[in-house]
Amino acid sequence: MTDNPAEQPIPGVPGSVPPSVAEPTDPHEPLPPKPDQSSPETVSPTGQPTGADPARNAQSGVYLTTAQGARLYDTDHSLKAGPRGPVLLQDHHLREKITHFDHERIPERVVHARGAAAHGVFRGYGSASNISKAAFLAQDVETPVFVRFSTVLGSRGSADTVRDTRGFATKFYTEEGVFDLVGNNIPVFFIQDAIKFPDVIHAGKPHPDREIPQAQSAHDTFWDFVTLHTEATHHTLWNMSDRGIPRSYRMMEGFGIHTFRLVDAEGATTLVKFHWKPKLGTHSQVWEEAQIACGVDPDFHRRDLADAIESGAYPQWELGVQTFPDNPEQMFQGIDLLDPTKIVPEELAPVQPIGLMTLDANPSNYFAETEQVAFHVGNMVPGIDVTNDALLQGRLFSYIDTQITRLGGPNFPQLPINRTHAPVNDMLRDGMHQTAVHRGVAPYRPNSLDGGCPFLAGEDTRAFVEVPAEVAASRKVRDAAASFDDHFSQPRLFWLSMSPVEREHIVAAYTFELGKCYEQAVKERGLKVLARIDGELCARVAAGLGLPAPEPDGPLVDSDPSPALSQVGALWPVDGRVVGILVGRDADLDGVREVCGTVRDTGMVPLVIAPAGGVIGGNGDPVTVQRTYATARSVEFDAVLVAGAPGDASATPDPRVTVLLDEAYRHGKAIGTWAGGGRLLSTAGVPLDAPGVVEGEAATEVLEEVTELLGGHRVWDRFPSTV
Repeated sequence: MTDNPAEQPIPGVPGSVPPSVAEPTDPHEPLPPKPDQSSPETVSPTGQPTGADPARNAQSGVYLTTAQGARLYDTDHSLKAGPRGPVLLQDHHLREKITHFDHERIPERVVHARGAAAHGVFRGYGSASNISKAAFLAQDVETPVFVRFSTVLGSRGSADTVRDTRGFATKFYTEEGVFDLVGNNIPVFFIQDAIKFPDVIHAGKPHPDREIPQAQSAHDTFWDFVTLHTEATHHTLWNMSDRGIPRSYRMMEGFGIHTFRLVDAEGATTLVKFHWKPKLGTHSQVWEEAQIACGVDPDFHRRDLADAIESGAYPQWELGVQTFPDNPEQMFQGIDLLDPTKIVPEELAPVQPIGLMTLDANPSNYFAETEQVAFHVGNMVPGIDVTNDALLQGRLFSYIDTQITRLGGPNFPQLPINRTHAPVNDMLRDGMHQTAVHRGVAPYRPNSLDGGCPFLAGEDTRAFVEVPAEVAASRKVRDAAASFDDHFSQPRLFWLSMSPVEREHIVAAYTFELGKCYEQAVKERGLKVLARIDGELCARVAAGLGLPAPEPDGPLVDSDPSPALSQVGALWPVDGRVVGILVGRDADLDGVREVCGTVRDTGMVPLVIAPAGGVIGGNGDPVTVQRTYATARSVEFDAVLVAGAPGDASATPDPRVTVLLDEAYRHGKAIGTWAGGGRLLSTAGVPLDAPGVVEGEAATEVLEEVTELLGGHRVWDRFPSTV
């Protein structure tokens, strides 16, 4: 590794060893994984550590073999009757290779098909020990985790930066079994009852006649549903806010959505809502930026997560809980805790941190890990239980059902990524893809032929025991509590909690989405819903659609804003932020080297952008180029530095550079320059006296100011606001 900070390797290289130009021919063992990569722990289907090297779990040996281990001398030619003759049926290698290839794809997830994941560790703070006996929450207990982030509506091949809810699912491999916390980056959901889940997804998916639009909600069927089914209003508003276009999975909150029940060692219960709080803060893209990223880098979020981990900027989240008394009404200050379309503002119930999660390794194989991981909200451990939330109850059924279809049978828990790290002694037998070789003759209870094994555990031996919650005397009905009928007070709370610039973005989002609908009735109905949230919001969107703003058909309920809902106003760490450094033929290379080193020391990633690849400043101490004018685009960078003036002051700048700078400016990103680079900014239409534009003599002084601006994510003063 070079000592020159401007030549340090950047994340994203495909292999652990640089390749040779010529094809390697000397036999050797498979290359090791990259240092940033990990694999599922090598445990047996029954949770027993095997001690096997994870790197050799799928490939071992020097020579190419068949699936049965027979070594091969040729894999480029079919077995034929002569060089120009027909292929022979006896070619077992051809049949095996083609047949396996024909069956490589499995059904994608119905929702959350597009995902990215990482390995990590969770460390309990011990602060939850007074409300839960779950062992992994005890102080300083470290538990391996695997986290999968995802979009909801799009297919596996869709883009990352679409406007959508994001999945945030965490698998804890605890000593008491697997616990899955399967949530989203939005704390509420579109529906209150799982029976409506097929409806909302059918509405959001592409139209069934043309299969368009892909991974978008800006179409008639989605808005037809959510404007008629107004319990979806709250979630829809969150989606139309900046929360629907996160900057990064690393900068995204996570929520368990439902109310869960924690149980302490004495059997006392507490109702809770789970929250993941990112250490980097909660940040978003702007809409134009998200649209550009869909085209120039549809893998934007996947790449961002993997590159950050590879560069050592390990993302972290604190797990926290809001706690509520477990009273018979299951209400808190007038809010029904069983209604998944409602939040409890953090000002009423503060989030109490109970542990820290660090993601520190990328998967070694996307299919084996990210694609085959199977989550289930019913995977719980002693100390955590469910409530009567009707949406949660339906999810308890649906997850196992969908995994059986997707993963080919009931034995998906035996896949390496899904294997528990706790001992398994079940009585489940056979089925497709059974990998455990069971002994004994009596997989039933009671039995004497297997000596009575397996035996039942009690609470004193850490059995999972459901909370004996009382069920009120009632009749079978298809109905919901009257408290579920309030569909507008919380959307109004969210709107009132937004800053002016966030409200501006919400107005623009509704105007865009409803403007993409063809049917006038759908647009008019959408405006009626907005009128129940806020008159100004409705009027602004109506003006954008060229329609009159209707009067609300019900009262507007005011409440105190919840500052915790806004993403604007705080300062956050800059770890993993990407700084683009534009250089030309006569750039200040000494300043570039100094800036690259300081950027790395600050925990950020510098990317040098030049007219062509390779190195610049070949005489003496060259600087490696990571991006060219052809491959760079503003969406990749959180800030842009211009290292000096262009070589010829009278020459017209490269239009790709001016586009990059113009976009960075319009998207509210910090921009800095030194050594005369202000001329290039002026040519690109970037005012040197604008907020967040830093011009100075010394490179490090400029970087210091830009880094401070990065702590606020964007230069918010640069955005106009009329709300």
